[in-house]
Amino acid sequence: MQILTAQATRLMEAEAVREGIGYRQLMENAGRAAADRIWAAYGKPDLPVAVFCGKGNNGGDGLVVARRLCEAGARVWAVLAGGPPKTEDAAYMLTLLEGLPVTLVENAEEGISVLPSAGLVVDALFGIGFHGELRPPYDEVVSAINRASVPVVSLDVPSGLDSDSGRASSLHVHADLTITFSTTKPVHEVYPAKDSCGRVEVAQVGIPPEILCRMDSETSGIGEEAVRLCFPPRRANTNKGDYGKLLCVAGSQGMTGAAYLSVSAALRCGAGLVYLAAPREACTILAGRLTEPVLCPLPQTEGGTLSAEGAPVLRSRLRASSACLIGCGLGCNPDTRKIVEDLLVHATVPIVLDADGINCAAEHIDIWKRAGAPLILTPHPGEMARLTGMSIEEIQADRLQAARSFATEHGVILVLKGAGTVIGLPDGRCLINTTGNPGMAKGGSGDLLAGMIASFLAQGMSPWDAAMCGVYLHGKAGDQTAAALSAQAMLPSDLLDRLPALFLEIETQG
Repeated sequence: MQILTAQATRLMEAEAVREGIGYRQLMENAGRAAADRIWAAYGKPDLPVAVFCGKGNNGGDGLVVARRLCEAGARVWAVLAGGPPKTEDAAYMLTLLEGLPVTLVENAEEGISVLPSAGLVVDALFGIGFHGELRPPYDEVVSAINRASVPVVSLDVPSGLDSDSGRASSLHVHADLTITFSTTKPVHEVYPAKDSCGRVEVAQVGIPPEILCRMDSETSGIGEEAVRLCFPPRRANTNKGDYGKLLCVAGSQGMTGAAYLSVSAALRCGAGLVYLAAPREACTILAGRLTEPVLCPLPQTEGGTLSAEGAPVLRSRLRASSACLIGCGLGCNPDTRKIVEDLLVHATVPIVLDADGINCAAEHIDIWKRAGAPLILTPHPGEMARLTGMSIEEIQADRLQAARSFATEHGVILVLKGAGTVIGLPDGRCLINTTGNPGMAKGGSGDLLAGMIASFLAQGMSPWDAAMCGVYLHGKAGDQTAAALSAQAMLPSDLLDRLPALFLEIETQG
């Protein structure tokens, strides 16, 4: 799914101009398309609409919207909140309002006074170029717009939000509908900014499809077709060894559920053989629930976690595996830290490091640079805070940058979990997941995800594809579970029952 940054959007428009489509025509097309969407959603004769326009090209789009809504039968105020337009094309669009029954309001204070009479507000103050904080008079305008008890439609990006990062000014527009042009932008897909965008609709403005296809961006969304292509049909003449051997180092006293969920997810996702290496007592407890995996009971500490004495056995198991998952319910203490570090140093197969696996390595983060195999880390925001020394609030304010910078600095794939899970690659690219729901915000969901990603790795997927498919299908299973059982009552274990239907759909479509 194509998501363009501000720079990529400008390059796309410049290329369209080189092929003969003028900026003024693009502005007219954008305003017309937005006006059509607005009228379809809210239009009625004599609808009172206040269009708040900035001084740039986003304001020019707003002036086109004002003209088009007036021609459709609305009663329109065009508010020049910051004064006259500064760009040539926007200034031209202002001249086209002459002779039309559009009330021109030439300052912010008068514009605010119009709001009690409006039945709809169009926010065209700032577009994709905004960053930082709103300054006067725009802060007062945005505050007044947010207090108005009428629908608010933003053009391209709600004013006060950074298009590329989703960072929010302390004051920003809370839109009911955002009409963006040509493609979505990162701000429309990352939380918490996504909440302020309301419903997002993409309007085409006449950019030729071949130009759109040529545009590359460091951020993109996960599409269903890309996931489906990662699952070719299984060949008839195969056996369990052809679908990978996954070593799961997980579980401890009181945390057998984490091991159960991760191993069960790995099996449901198609791994040929799954080995669960866990403390002796944990294996005894799990033996009654897990019949398909091979249980590998290991020495344990007095606290019921893995003892460092088991490291040589784990190293041997690791050599016979095609992928390894470390951390689900593992516990974090000197023994488990030694085990995690030993496995990372000696690994020659891809590793998924989750939960306590991350916590165990966080104090010696340089260990990842000594790892001999690709690493996928799957932290939630709290674990990410421990890894980086940042606060959770700082991480959540710019999830894209948090994932991107960590992945590039440490040469790992970083799966930053949460609403709109972000996957960061070592080369700086990011993926944003578009599936999932609040019902998945329950203990155990992350264990399930880790098992899914590790299963795909064991079967031979690239680390990038394994992370992408795991995150997307995990969220899609969650969406189907919520639809059947409710977000309130659903459990992570319920997702296991949805996975077969997802893979059946992939197999039948393939």
